[in-house]
Amino acid sequence: MKYKLTILIFLLLIFFIAVYLFWLQAIKPVNPLDKDSRNFVIEKGEDVRSIGKRLEDVGLIRSGLVFFLKARLTNYGRSIQAGNFLLSSSMDMQTIADELLHGTLDVKLTIPEGWRREEIAMKIATQFGIPESEILKDAREGYLFPDTYQVSRDASASDIVRMMEDNFNKKTEKLNRDKLTQNQISFDEMVIIASLIEREAKLDTDRPLIASVILNRLSLGMKLDIDATVQYALGYQAKEKTWWKKELTTEDLEIDSPYNTYKYAGLPPTPIANPGLSVMEAVINAPENEYLYYIADKQGKSHFAKTFEEHAANISKYLNK
Repeated sequence: MKYKLTILIFLLLIFFIAVYLFWLQAIKPVNPLDKDSRNFVIEKGEDVRSIGKRLEDVGLIRSGLVFFLKARLTNYGRSIQAGNFLLSSSMDMQTIADELLHGTLDVKLTIPEGWRREEIAMKIATQFGIPESEILKDAREGYLFPDTYQVSRDASASDIVRMMEDNFNKKTEKLNRDKLTQNQISFDEMVIIASLIEREAKLDTDRPLIASVILNRLSLGMKLDIDATVQYALGYQAKEKTWWKKELTTEDLEIDSPYNTYKYAGLPPTPIANPGLSVMEAVINAPENEYLYYIADKQGKSHFAKTFEEHAANISKYLNK
């Protein structure tokens, strides 16, 4: 009995070693010296087994079976994109697999920090032909993470919005949320403050201190007096062709809107733009100080003050007013 068990274990060991060696051989390049590339097309909806077989048939991989098993044993199979690909037999299987994740039917979509959702909707509409109303229907201000995306050309509005919101959740999951409790603000309030700073701060080094000013004013019940909130309330400026009016008038500052922080104390009801990760970190790590005021000089550098008298002196010094 022991002899038969030993033989069985030995045969199984030989089998697994053979499978392992076959796998290692299968994932190697078909021809490492090949300098030519060829076009390989994946149709929309094509299954992984078919893709693997065709890759083997045209000499781009050694084993369609191993490709199929690799795709099935991981989430990779679900991520393969339709499109045209330039592949070479000098690529190993992993390299080819990575290439198939970004088809030429993908469109690069870049969203800068500080854009409001209408600006994002306009860009998506231009690149994908999706009505802006369809995008705005699902898009939450502040949670469309600014980044560069590879988006399928036939993606729907909800697909794109979900991609951006999922990216937001992924990028923010490592933020130190315990510090929010110390500052007596919620996560959503942090996002609102970050959106204000994203529009207000010209220099990254000023962001933590502007965050301190906002938090200090909130704790004292002072109005925030932030121009960007009025710009947000005013909306699109047809003459300037921008969503952010450049020069605000005294009349603008009187607009009756819950977003007008010159008129109403506290935070606006929602974010006014979509902030990046660094500005959210600036809010979370805002230093403790007594600053209540700031102005930006003509170069965009912010200058801070603890009292109104100091603030007035900064205005006179840096803005010649």
